[in-house]
Amino acid sequence: MRKFFVAGAMLAVFLTVALAAHAQTHLRMSTTTSTEASGLLAVLLPPFEKANNVKVDVISVGTGKALKLGENGDVDVVFVHARPLEDAFVANGFGVNRRDVMYNDYVVVGPKSDPAGLKDAKTAVDAFKRLAEGKAPFISRADESGTHQKEKELWKAAEIKPSGPWYVEAGVGMGAVLQMAFNKQGYALADRGTFIAFEPKIDLVIVSQGDKALFNPYGIIAVNPKKHLHAQYDLAMKFIEYVTGPEGQGIIAGFKQGGKQLFFPDATK
Repeated sequence: MRKFFVAGAMLAVFLTVALAAHAQTHLRMSTTTSTEASGLLAVLLPPFEKANNVKVDVISVGTGKALKLGENGDVDVVFVHARPLEDAFVANGFGVNRRDVMYNDYVVVGPKSDPAGLKDAKTAVDAFKRLAEGKAPFISRADESGTHQKEKELWKAAEIKPSGPWYVEAGVGMGAVLQMAFNKQGYALADRGTFIAFEPKIDLVIVSQGDKALFNPYGIIAVNPKKHLHAQYDLAMKFIEYVTGPEGQGIIAGFKQGGKQLFFPDATK
């Protein structure tokens, strides 16, 4: 009996050590809704997770909320798209080692009939002036996301404070905003990646694009371990190196929907 007891105890110890050796580590990442809603994360994360026996726990929210999660130490890394907010996040000591990852651009989308005449606008600011003049429904993210930050920049440049029944402050993600714009046959500002992903589901078209003011860069930042001792800095940096390295950049370059490229790699300029 004693031999069986010892053998059983040794087996239990062996199994405990083996399970610990194969236990999956979790990396917490907050990110903008566009990286998930577009489908990018579904192809970008698995190779890293498999190679490192890691599960990336994604919290998909607007950029402002994503950075707040990093500020509070609730995540290990943030992957967002609002450069002024990102720079402030780093300057205030909450993040370190920000890296460029990719870019696309913003587009204004609306019904094919284009009742506000945005297709004739020569600039994004002119398009927003026409929106206010035409008072056709405009669906705002209104959630302090990167897209909302860009929208506010454009209203400010147009010297307009939007208000009234035509201006709908949705407070939801990009996909939901596009669906609302479709339902109301109104307009919305969207990142091109999410619009391409949702294009087959909604009867909206791009009515304003190409202005340099609509440039949309994405960055990734490790949460500062000096600010939050529990932050998994080494693992965050390993993920950052992957996303900005040849493998991650290649996946981003090859990610397409309906033959259209959603994002363009930007880490190796």
